[in-house]
Amino acid sequence: MTSAAALPVIDAHQHLWDPATGWYDWLVREPAILQQAYTFDDARSALRSLNVVGTVLVQAADRNEDTTAMLAEANTNPLVLGVVGYVPLEWPERAAERLSALRDEPAFVGVRNLIHDQPDPDWLLRPDVAEGLGLLAELGIPFDLVAVLPRHLEHVEYLSDRFPELTVVIDHLAKPPVGTDRRQPWRDLMAGAARNPRVFAKLSGLYRHGGGPVADPDDLRPWISDALELFGPERLLVGSDWPVAEIEGGYGPVFGRVITTVCSLLGDADAARVLAGTAARVYGLAMPAGPDPTTRSGS
Repeated sequence: MTSAAALPVIDAHQHLWDPATGWYDWLVREPAILQQAYTFDDARSALRSLNVVGTVLVQAADRNEDTTAMLAEANTNPLVLGVVGYVPLEWPERAAERLSALRDEPAFVGVRNLIHDQPDPDWLLRPDVAEGLGLLAELGIPFDLVAVLPRHLEHVEYLSDRFPELTVVIDHLAKPPVGTDRRQPWRDLMAGAARNPRVFAKLSGLYRHGGGPVADPDDLRPWISDALELFGPERLLVGSDWPVAEIEGGYGPVFGRVITTVCSLLGDADAARVLAGTAARVYGLAMPAGPDPTTRSGS
């Protein structure tokens, strides 16, 4: 068991948004607490309290403007270690042009699309999207997968077969039904995804299924334990999912529960991998100055 205060943390899944820009259409369907602007400074004190040494900003709109705004934050804020941005994968020529520009940005580390907002649950299987995904595989750019439906998670096998060089990061552990004992089909689908060593998963966005009481470490433990068994600490990373985390108490309480649960299950070396080392490796981030915590012996 590791002390949660002893190790540096990289928050591999943080958002920023301002509804006034008109870029975030999906916000109108969300709780009122999310329908306001959230800046990096709104979370800064909570980062310090959890020993977060850096974050990865992740797109929250399928718009270039959202990605450009995150890159601007990264260029002036040393705590932003990377940006997972939007690229129009369904338009391969436009995607190639956009990737050419983004690769000149030091903070650009990956691509995500809001596939769960697409009317077609098989959007990833379209030939035009496949061309875009092929560009990511060719260039070695990780793809963050939003897997909300079981069908989305089923696509990981297709991605693994079609693009063996593509690194896939499953966001939010594919939304398991936290607070229930319904392991299937989630566990079998995650086991299938984990067979590909280039597939990673984020311990983030783990909210109690169907609402109700706020999730606590006891709720999270079985799902994080399963993820550790399937992926191992070398393919798991953590994220706050802030400001979505505001629906269950805010940055500190929500992310703190994830960190505490990880540390309760692992020794120093493995906890260090999950809390920071894996994110640094998969996204090519510069770790903070000082000794590499993943070289410490377990306890």
